[in-house]
Amino acid sequence: MAVPARVKATMRRLGLRGVNKPKRTPGHKTKSHVVMAKSGNRYKLIRFGQQGAKTAGKPRKGESERMKAKRRSFKARHAKNIAKGRMSAAFWADRVKWS
Repeated sequence: MAVPARVKATMRRLGLRGVNKPKRTPGHKTKSHVVMAKSGNRYKLIRFGQQGAKTAGKPRKGESERMKAKRRSFKARHAKNIAKGRMSAAFWADRVKWS
């Protein structure tokens, strides 16, 4: 199925390269990323991630216990929303910023 024209226009305006492909938004006031999520025939624009969050990112070798605890806390606190799948901001934040 082809992507609807209104979705294509929104993606073009935001500079998104495709569906389910997140993009950083350093110029946005509050949210650090945006993605056009697709599940079945539904499309949804999702903005996610705290702008300037210093705790997010890939786990690094030699990461401190404090950072590991923050990562575990985020995943535990948002587990129910992460489980909702691609149409939730928590899913994308977990995948892009905390995994």
